[in-house]
Amino acid sequence: MKQIQVVFAVGCMLMFQQSFSQWTNGKGKAYYKLAAWSLVADQHYTNTGEIDPNATRGNFTLSLYGEYGLTNKLDIITYIPFFTRIYQNAQVSGITGNVLQPGESLNAFGDLDIGLRHLVFKKKNLSVSTTLKFGLPTGKDAGGSDGSYQTGDGEFNQLLTLDAGISYQLFQKPSYAKAFIGFNNRTQGFSDELQFGFESGIKLFDKLWILGRLHSVNSLQNGTLTAQNSQGSIFANNIEYVAIGGETAYYITKKLGVTLNYTSALSGRIIYANPSINGGIFLDLK
Repeated sequence: MKQIQVVFAVGCMLMFQQSFSQWTNGKGKAYYKLAAWSLVADQHYTNTGEIDPNATRGNFTLSLYGEYGLTNKLDIITYIPFFTRIYQNAQVSGITGNVLQPGESLNAFGDLDIGLRHLVFKKKNLSVSTTLKFGLPTGKDAGGSDGSYQTGDGEFNQLLTLDAGISYQLFQKPSYAKAFIGFNNRTQGFSDELQFGFESGIKLFDKLWILGRLHSVNSLQNGTLTAQNSQGSIFANNIEYVAIGGETAYYITKKLGVTLNYTSALSGRIIYANPSINGGIFLDLK
């Protein structure tokens, strides 16, 4: 694998784009979301967890996330990053105003995710399911003048999770909480990962949901890749992070709505330290 330079992507974007509905949609029912995600980073977590500065880079991604009920217990889910722009600002001297390094960009398709969610158990307001997601290497794993502009990692991975959720009333408002734990098997010399996450939401008004999410990725350090990134990359081997985010979802009609999400890494290794913003429009066809 080519030496990894300064790159970044949407490591937890799929986890932060799932709908806040029940674990399975039901036969013929669906949830779709068209979203735009942006991150501009001028600092990163090193491989020891410290924060260091880096040349300002940005990532802008347009994506489609979808869930469709094949049966009452089985959903197909997908995440399609159909346009990703990786760019770096020109470096200009603050004293002379001269351009020290010209800017550069890459536009390409990202890594596609597709999977299945199966309802294992449901009783009253409690449900348990399992999800298997396949990460396909459809993005570009090396681009730009130095090969550091990437929209994918070039490996095929399989993420298996166990999910549990519960609905309840909080202050007489519809609310829910759900959690998952998962194992991500990675190929091409990448280390496998343990992941876990938590999500909670409350319906404050007839049309407005407020959500909070936490997502953690932990490397098992069992890969064979020796190439490391000194400035942070979610495409590098042995990345780790704890990310927290908040989201609002507003229903314009019973089925059509808009969302706005803000996510930041609380800690990390070999990953950018700046927050990201995600906005989108969704169809809730249930």
